[in-house]
Amino acid sequence: MRKFLSIILIGTLAMGIAACAKEPAPSTAATENTEVTTTAPAEEPADNSDDRFVSAYPAFKVTSESLEGKNWSEACAFQGGNASPQLSWEPVEGATTYVIYMVDLTAANIIHWKSEGITETKLPQGWATSASSPSDTLNADYVGPNPPSGSTNQYNIYVFALKAPVERVKGSIGDRALNLQGFMDSLDTDAEGNTGNIVAVGRIVGYYAAKSGTN
Repeated sequence: MRKFLSIILIGTLAMGIAACAKEPAPSTAATENTEVTTTAPAEEPADNSDDRFVSAYPAFKVTSESLEGKNWSEACAFQGGNASPQLSWEPVEGATTYVIYMVDLTAANIIHWKSEGITETKLPQGWATSASSPSDTLNADYVGPNPPSGSTNQYNIYVFALKAPVERVKGSIGDRALNLQGFMDSLDTDAEGNTGNIVAVGRIVGYYAAKSGTN
């Protein structure tokens, strides 16, 4: 009888050991090697729909290292370094030349930057010739933001990508562009009289606040 019970006991133990051998051990590799990945949010496409001057034209993205948040750097202001802002954009397909306007939209569209015949797409800060004073602009392309003391003005930069050069880029540095829309639209006709010359327009919105007592 004892021999029979011993045989049963040995058989039961053997079955238990076999069952344990068949059960896979919990794997820690999955948890140890799993990396959490995050997807960067998609970059919003350039859009000019909220700008009454260039809403009719396709948009492309322009960036500037001279923007500090929403404000232009003091290095670009007339009372600061009076240096034209740094600009970068990707080459626009179909464009052979670019035109830049920087306009004070708060003060009756005063033109602060007007450059033409541009073929580069990366302009360092201080690229344009700066005026020595707001009134001495004859041989200059740029004069920095110079709003009245204590006020904050909006200064937009527009980069026009053109198929071909135009006969004349209208407007003068330091002057109010009361017909700014007409100046911009005239770029859509090239020097040979062909229309549809504007391929696209890039735009940057920035502000500058003058400290009290600086003017």
